[in-house]
Amino acid sequence: MKTKGLVVIYVLISSLLGAQEESVYKLDVNVDLTEVHVSVTDEKDRPVGNLKEENFRVFEDQTQQKLSLFRHEDIPVSLGLVIDNSRSMEPRKQRLDAAAVSFVRKSNPEDETFIVHFDDTARLDQDFTNSISLLEETLAGVTPYGQTAIYDALFVALDHMKYARNPKKAVLLMTDGVDNSSKHTLDEAVETTRRSRVAVYTVGLLSNSGGQKAEDSLVRIAEASGGRAFFPLTVEEARANMERVARDLREQYTLGYIPSNPSRNGGWRSVRVDIIPPPGTPRTTKLHANYRHGYY
Repeated sequence: MKTKGLVVIYVLISSLLGAQEESVYKLDVNVDLTEVHVSVTDEKDRPVGNLKEENFRVFEDQTQQKLSLFRHEDIPVSLGLVIDNSRSMEPRKQRLDAAAVSFVRKSNPEDETFIVHFDDTARLDQDFTNSISLLEETLAGVTPYGQTAIYDALFVALDHMKYARNPKKAVLLMTDGVDNSSKHTLDEAVETTRRSRVAVYTVGLLSNSGGQKAEDSLVRIAEASGGRAFFPLTVEEARANMERVARDLREQYTLGYIPSNPSRNGGWRSVRVDIIPPPGTPRTTKLHANYRHGYY
């Protein structure tokens, strides 16, 4: 009888704890806070890190929003490295792999990173990890061959982000050419990127075969996500671009608000961020904000 009593008490406690956990979970998922991650630079493309909450104005569908969250701190990011493994990459592979590792080293030590490689097809070669040695082994363990499935690789990376543990997410996509092997189209890749809430930074070390078409596609993908597109001429410049992305991610401002429009009809909402320069800022100083310009 005493054992039965203990079992009943245990079941009651477990039920109460389960109900409490369910209540907390529902509370978390119903919070309607919208976060916008903003990088601010001056006219020389240098980061501006002395801004305060009063220096920002956020508008959603032309209506100014009241900020309920303001942060300017280095918070962990869930990162995806999406790396071109097509045959044309072979002469520069080792140096570009080293540049990718340098990018991770310059990022927050608490970041988690995965690797997607693409050639004829796209695949996840390394799951989320904070081990530099694992990332190095994965990058070194593939041999370039085949063609270039950029859009399919982006789909694989954005889909894998559903397993990320950090709310702030970014993808670094590196390629040297135009997509010629994907099952998905550029329009599909851009639309999926817009819906993902993942910032995509593209580095196009483009060959003559890629041309303007390749450049335009990388710009469209980056702009749809609030990221940036870079087109270095050398591997050394590509490394500098990647390290710039790492710095930008660590120095972003996070602006949060509860939308004044409470409806949830699945439609697109445009977002605009205005920068109000601090008092004493020279008139010649132009501040530029880079961020995602809307969400569904």
